[in-house]
Amino acid sequence: MTLMSQIGSDGAGSHVSTPDLLVVQALRVKGFAQADAVAAATGLDVGNIDALLSGLADAGHARHREGRMSGWMLTPEGRVHGEALLAAELETTGTRPAIEGAYRDFLEANQGFLELCTDWQLRPDPDAPDGDLIVNDHTDPAHDAAVVARLGDADRVVRGVCNDLGGVLTRFDGYGDRFAEALARVRAGEVEWFTRPLIDSYHTVWFELHENLLATLGIERVREQAG
Repeated sequence: MTLMSQIGSDGAGSHVSTPDLLVVQALRVKGFAQADAVAAATGLDVGNIDALLSGLADAGHARHREGRMSGWMLTPEGRVHGEALLAAELETTGTRPAIEGAYRDFLEANQGFLELCTDWQLRPDPDAPDGDLIVNDHTDPAHDAAVVARLGDADRVVRGVCNDLGGVLTRFDGYGDRFAEALARVRAGEVEWFTRPLIDSYHTVWFELHENLLATLGIERVREQAG
């Protein structure tokens, strides 16, 4: 049974999270972010974000770091606060089974995506008959085209997961568009939009979706990997 068949295909049961949860979760997923990035991640007005961040700071749940790399991050107390908000949201909305189903679908695609990222970063050395790998300098169009084609296959799977998640909790709505933008850039030859960190690359969006699912379900990465 798919997630959407559990809740109804029209998405009528989709729940809108509280602004407090949205901001805390954005900081949890991103780790460190400026106010405008939090606004973009949550869909909230920047003015409201500033007030919410100040409120979290007053409560000891977030802090602002100054310097060359300035921005906001959760405190340990803020992480606990966020986990309580997430658990309460799943409990009151009854959406845990649906999110768990989407998480299982995501995990089925995750290992293949990680292998794709490796294949994008490394390629066979044409001068080494034993198949040694070298850093992919993107001078082999056939290799890159094959990897991008496989990325398109992975995209169809993860976009389905995103659609299902957005039908349950609206805070997952933005991932599909972010994946689409990154994939379009990769297909246009902007090679950095596949795996580069610190931009909204395909890998960045994938990592953040994974972290969002783990946090939502209260699963630690080390426990996931051990299981």
